[in-house]
Amino acid sequence: MKTLEQVRATLTPYPIEVEFPDIRPWQEGNCGVDYVHSFDSGLAGPHVMVMALTHGNEVSGAIALDRLLKDEVRPVRGRLTLAFGNVAAYHAFDPDDIDATRYLDEDMNRVWLPSKLDGPEDSIELRRARELRPIVDTVDLLLDIHSMHEEAPPIMMCGAQTKGMDFAATLGVPRTVAADAGHPNGRRLRDYQDFADPLSQKNALLIETGQHFSQRSCEVAMDVTARFLVTTGVVEPADMANYISTSAPQAQRFLQVTEPVVARSMEFAFVEDFRGLELIGEAGSVLAWDGDQAVVTPYDDCVLVQPSLRHLGNGVTVVRLARVVER
Repeated sequence: MKTLEQVRATLTPYPIEVEFPDIRPWQEGNCGVDYVHSFDSGLAGPHVMVMALTHGNEVSGAIALDRLLKDEVRPVRGRLTLAFGNVAAYHAFDPDDIDATRYLDEDMNRVWLPSKLDGPEDSIELRRARELRPIVDTVDLLLDIHSMHEEAPPIMMCGAQTKGMDFAATLGVPRTVAADAGHPNGRRLRDYQDFADPLSQKNALLIETGQHFSQRSCEVAMDVTARFLVTTGVVEPADMANYISTSAPQAQRFLQVTEPVVARSMEFAFVEDFRGLELIGEAGSVLAWDGDQAVVTPYDDCVLVQPSLRHLGNGVTVVRLARVVER
């Protein structure tokens, strides 16, 4: 049976185009939690949070938050919280093993279920999520900044509820928005509690900015973050002018994820070098082989969302399948 190291050895590594910021100056937070900085305007408004480093090797969000903190961006209404998530994994990043520090013990974006957070299990990521939880519980609007294993256009993951898609449409970026229910092997921060409740005014978005280490991914992270802050009303548009891209946004395209493809063995392999957002025109087209079992498209015009084998394992989602939907 193949090992993950053997699988990764067959994949072309991406160059690191950006400098990882030193976030140690931000360790001492101002709200009782390391690496969390929260600013209250003193005026009525939502509690808005931007989270970076839910995964330790996804640097684009850290670059965006580092810049906002250095520039002393403050809310004009409501409350603004800027947080670095899995800092232990970030500090352990090894440029010679770029996929290894997505997390240290377990994926911090699969632990956001009350039964798990309140349960007896222990890990580096669970401890950090438990530290962050009291603050997250007070957040009205969340942006969780991620990036992708493969080079592909950015995607806004808006969750399974209509309110998430509406929120993404209000931002107007990026071009592709995908509605999905998350992953079979755990719950994301984006789907935690009221964020996923259709009757709650709380809302959350997860931006996949592009490939982890690309300069373009960092530009997307900064642009989307600035637009998010303007849209939520905690900052004035003029205060974000230097952060927002001057390129006009493209008309958005909306996808509905219909199902995940979950690997059942370490022999899973795609039939082509898929990177993401490929459209497969004909139903029944073979996408991959999982051992001797073919994985085929279930319908015409099937869009591939985030295909990658860089974290292949039994029970791991290796791609999600989606339809284009009208709004």
